Amino acid sequence: MEVKQVVDRLKSLGDPKAVEGMRRFGIQSSNSFGVSVPKLRTLAREVGCDHPLALQLWETGLHDARLLATMIDDPRQVTVDQMDKWVRDFDSWDVVDGSCGNLFDKTPFALAKAKEWCKREEEFVKRAGFVLIAELAVHDKKAKDKVFLDFLPLIIGGASDKRNFVKKAVNWSLRQIGKRNLSLNKAAVTTALKIQKMESGPAKWVASNALHELKKPQVLKRLRENK
Repeated sequence: MEVKQVVDRLKSLGDPKAVEGMRRFGIQSSNSFGVSVPKLRTLAREVGCDHPLALQLWETGLHDARLLATMIDDPRQVTVDQMDKWVRDFDSWDVVDGSCGNLFDKTPFALAKAKEWCKREEEFVKRAGFVLIAELAVHDKKAKDKVFLDFLPLIIGGASDKRNFVKKAVNWSLRQIGKRNLSLNKAAVTTALKIQKMESGPAKWVASNALHELKKPQVLKRLRENK
């Protein structure tokens, strides 16, 4: 399928009312047709895996086209240069999350980029680092515990960031690490307790929210059963 055909399809699937709703959720909507994620996923299945098309869709700058690009790209063909290019283009939290959860976490560069981006100052780049940690914690079933233990100091370092999109991603990464297994749950709880002692409002929120989930009986029960 050609890029113009795909953009025309996106236009036809769009909903102007959805664009208004996107603004309320802090999503960049000035260049969006308002295509829902379920519709994007249906279109992605129709288009199939297509790396060149994904690159072309990204270059349109259209919000919906970029989300679709994250769904149809081939992680085996993604390069470090592409990841660095896309992360510089991030202008909305949902594109950050889609890129990390649909594509970047499946590349061989995910760990290195997560560590690098967590230390960056730009809001959406920094969010991408912590979202990538969260997505790896969910999707990379073969990763050793040490991979995630090494992320905990970065989470402590990012916990005091006042920006909402960063703060929520830091919290998300800590919670997902703590839900992998009992050992990492203990390490995540210990980390949250350290963060809780920081003289920072955002840090205290990150910690209390994570502790609330990580200490839930149903979470601990599931981890014991999966031991």
